[in-house]
Amino acid sequence: MRRRPRTTCAILAGVLLCSAFAARECTAAPTDDIIARGHALTIAGDCASCHTADPAKPFAGGKRIDTPFGAVFSPNLTPDRDTGIGGWSDDDFVRALRTGVSPDGKHYYPAFPYPSFTKLIRDDILAIRAYLATLAPVSNRAPPPRLRWPYCYRVLMRAWNALFFTPGIIQPDQSRTAEWNRGRYLVEALAHCGACHTPKNAFGADRRDQALGGSMVQGMFAPRLDGAERSGLKSWSAGDIAEYLQSGRNGHSHAGPLMSEVVVNSTSKMSDADVRAIAVYLKSLPAGASEPVVTPPSPAQMSNGERIYRGACVACHELDGSGAPRIYPPLPGNANLQSASPASTLRIILDGAQTVTTPRAPNAGSMPAYPKLTDQEVADVATYIRNAWGNAAPAVSADEVAKARTAK
Repeated sequence: MRRRPRTTCAILAGVLLCSAFAARECTAAPTDDIIARGHALTIAGDCASCHTADPAKPFAGGKRIDTPFGAVFSPNLTPDRDTGIGGWSDDDFVRALRTGVSPDGKHYYPAFPYPSFTKLIRDDILAIRAYLATLAPVSNRAPPPRLRWPYCYRVLMRAWNALFFTPGIIQPDQSRTAEWNRGRYLVEALAHCGACHTPKNAFGADRRDQALGGSMVQGMFAPRLDGAERSGLKSWSAGDIAEYLQSGRNGHSHAGPLMSEVVVNSTSKMSDADVRAIAVYLKSLPAGASEPVVTPPSPAQMSNGERIYRGACVACHELDGSGAPRIYPPLPGNANLQSASPASTLRIILDGAQTVTTPRAPNAGSMPAYPKLTDQEVADVATYIRNAWGNAAPAVSADEVAKARTAK
């Protein structure tokens, strides 16, 4: 009989403890400010571009992402408990972004840029999760990867991570300004610019000694973002870089098909301060690997290229290549044209191009496709514009054009 009061007290104590934990959970619920910050971080990370296959179902995943090893499909980021991340804990989400491991222990492929996201601080990761939790849950299970043998075996990712993955957040450089450090954090971690702009080795890992030195992505060339003189950003000011990110164009260039998606979904929606920080950081980067020594193209190829240019291009780009900045991009000194790889130039000639429209640059522009030109004619005109008006870049061959046609 004497134990009953003790039992009652134990029950009361348990109730009080549970109430305290419940209250603690309530007070720990994300605030509106945290959710708003998570939304901004999600935009800066361009999550929508990869995780939205159907615009009517944002972040529901299922989008096909082609890699040199086959295709993968992005997972569902909505709070659906069965097919999304609604059943994940905070630690599950942090682990996925920091280490590339799912809650059930499966390793993600590095098409999911966890090698960049590992550098994010925990508070930012949880803010992103808080925003994603506010989305409408959508039931959508992504298809399984379609990778060639032996890449289809996820267990190989253990070896890949051991060789190429270095976990850990970015430590601020105390000798630099807060703006520079913010730009570095965005470029190297959240915005994962190196996923497209850093060359890859045979195993799909970044060549760290050539960071942001330009790379092939889905049949196009993501240009250098370092200070290379001809094909990098040496001739661009920080203001030029910021204008390009915010509007998709500037006095030097226009965003191509792949970068246009980044501009529309991400950089054009970022805060002025963050875009400026990215620009300041990129502008501080020295030139990395040396640009290729260019052997002047043959006079015959330049002459034939000029003939084609005069017949098809001068109406918009002018005889001297000056074009109409922010409408028709100028060609002299154009960094994209002078890239070591002509892939992007060939895709634009063969497929045409559409200028991206943004709130800061709502006027549209377009370039027609020229698929009826022969492989040699495309090679000649590409070589001409890559080497006229003081430009210098390797000559283009008809074989390269033929490969570009079949790679479409």
